[in-house]
Amino acid sequence: MATPAGPAQGRGDRATAAQLLDHAGRTTVGLRAAPGAADTRLWGSGVLIAPGWVLTCAHVLAASDGRRRDLGPDGVLGVVIDGRVAAARPAYDLSRPDPAAGSGAARVDLALCRLLDPETPHHCAWLSDQPATLLEDAYIFRGHDRPAAPAERVVRDIGEPGAVRAARAPSGSDGRPEADGARAARAAAVDPFIAVRFGARDARGLQFGSDVRVTPGASGGPLLDCDRGEVVGIVKGRHQQDHVGLAVPVTALRGLGPEHLVAGAQGLGPDPYHALMSLHDRWHWSGQDLGRTGGPTWFDAQHAIMAGRGRLWGVQERLQALDLLARLPAPRDPLVVEAAVGEVLDRGDRPAVWSLRTWRDGHGALYQGSDPYTELCAFVHYLRIVAQVTADEARDAPGEDAAQVREEIARLAEFVQAKAVVLQPQDRRRIGPVRRRPRSVLVEFEPLFYDEGGHELFNWSVSEGYGQGRWLRVDVQESDGGVPFAQARAQVLRRLGARLLRADSNAGPGARVRLEVAVPEGHWHTPADRWEVAASTRRTSRTRPVGPGRPVILRDQGRREEIDPAWLRRWHALTAAPELHALRVAPHGHQDSGAADAVWRLLESADAGALPALCHSVADGSGRDAVGAALDVGFPAGLWPAGGHGERSCDAECEEFHRGVRELLRGSGGPARLPELVREVRAKAAEEGTHWARDLVLLYDDPEDPIPRLFADRPQVSPR
Repeated sequence: MATPAGPAQGRGDRATAAQLLDHAGRTTVGLRAAPGAADTRLWGSGVLIAPGWVLTCAHVLAASDGRRRDLGPDGVLGVVIDGRVAAARPAYDLSRPDPAAGSGAARVDLALCRLLDPETPHHCAWLSDQPATLLEDAYIFRGHDRPAAPAERVVRDIGEPGAVRAARAPSGSDGRPEADGARAARAAAVDPFIAVRFGARDARGLQFGSDVRVTPGASGGPLLDCDRGEVVGIVKGRHQQDHVGLAVPVTALRGLGPEHLVAGAQGLGPDPYHALMSLHDRWHWSGQDLGRTGGPTWFDAQHAIMAGRGRLWGVQERLQALDLLARLPAPRDPLVVEAAVGEVLDRGDRPAVWSLRTWRDGHGALYQGSDPYTELCAFVHYLRIVAQVTADEARDAPGEDAAQVREEIARLAEFVQAKAVVLQPQDRRRIGPVRRRPRSVLVEFEPLFYDEGGHELFNWSVSEGYGQGRWLRVDVQESDGGVPFAQARAQVLRRLGARLLRADSNAGPGARVRLEVAVPEGHWHTPADRWEVAASTRRTSRTRPVGPGRPVILRDQGRREEIDPAWLRRWHALTAAPELHALRVAPHGHQDSGAADAVWRLLESADAGALPALCHSVADGSGRDAVGAALDVGFPAGLWPAGGHGERSCDAECEEFHRGVRELLRGSGGPARLPELVREVRAKAAEEGTHWARDLVLLYDDPEDPIPRLFADRPQVSPR
């Protein structure tokens, strides 16, 4: 809701308004024929809204007879930026509806032009993120073929000193109101803007009235709401008989899609609206950089206008929030944005009044005219939901781009936390933190030493994993003496069921997190998939095998320190391989150095898609040595039965095992799917009773998600 200005503004208020008008004038451009053309008459106006992008009305690019203007053989037009003419091309035309939408599709009188030289220096206007419904202090701007006059001088020249709003009714030299013709001539002379006396939105757009007629050439120029310090509309036209004009709300730009791309133009990708507004928001944020040189920015003018209004979510919070949102991927579906806004505003399933396409649009929908504290709660709550939704979607995505997205999400979560500190405790609890949803539960057995009877003793721990080596230790058993492996395993199993169920719940509806078990050498045959854990949190709960319902993998506990370069190289090669295949390792003779050398040569010469497969026991003897060699060479994964045979020769069961492994890997589609594929084949084996995979063990060590270090340089990460 606009806040009416007082009857008279002081010199500071006049300077503040002049600063805003000056920025608007600098971003308003004239559109004309290409640079160097003989005809230099202006067609209309436009406004620079993002680096290299001009927003105007589509009809400005058409001649008076409705045909497209002659843009020359190269399709180039001229954009007059503060007296300089830059070359540009039409890029998007929203007045052309999507053919798939049918004949009844809406036609929006907006178009976008792209500057041909991306290094062209210029300012950018601030486009509102919320619909405008009522205007009480506004101006329209038109482009010119000469540098704009400084707004402070114009404001000083129009009306009484100290009353910027007097620009709506300029007086003659004798103090009386001027006649219409004199006022129109004066408005054209002082140029860049005309004050709006009133403005309101209806079905046709934003209607506004002024005390002078809208001058020709204003079509395509910005409609500036001075109360909020932002562009809310693009001037469409004027009534021939009176001083009434019509503007297209800037929120109509939300309809921009790839179908509006002009043939042959360079576009903004599959979601041009998201890309365009991201460029807009990031440009304005970069303008506040400490190392930036130059004068005051558009944000500085907004901040001066809004100062003293007592808002807890001010323009500075909005600027940073929109920059953070601009760095996130576009929502996968606009309904996700509407659902987030609906949850914050507690309106249930009722649809939004205005269409919402991006996270930015959702932010703009939260201005409800409520008290400052309620408004702050709404924005913090909304940003928390956005951070949670995007974190869940990016959690398992591979690649550097996805990793960068996760970093941006973490920055947004930190911003949310910083803004939430002033909320009341009950509101902090209601909104809740941005939770990292676990993707796995890690059980780690830490070997200590041997007791007098020769038994190896262990401590153990349980951690929740969030990917990329981020872990939170949730249970631990540490003692000076440790306990034997069987006892340590029994202690883990008494608590593991509840831990898995809790992680499943935190991971989301229907989720089953992966169980990872890190064991030292000598325990690589551990059949963790057959461990039985509590099926519920009841005190007298029954137990069930953990394997059929969730992926279960083993990890090498010896790889907990620095990541070996050979391990990382093998992992990258394996993930890039077009297909996986089994590398049958057949060790013979534990004491035979020649056989051991042959195993090393086999492993070292294996190609990128090779995965070691053994039918021998890996608990001891040559099988254990072979797995150790495979890990030393850098192999991140391997397959073998928990109850493999000893130092005897292979038999028909071995052939069945290796045939099954070959078939499993042939259609795997890459290492990332192995844990689930192995779960499926083990579940099938459990149903049939006799099957080559009945005790199949998958060792799966992702070096990009290493197990936690024993003595970390920093605390374990929190899921909150």
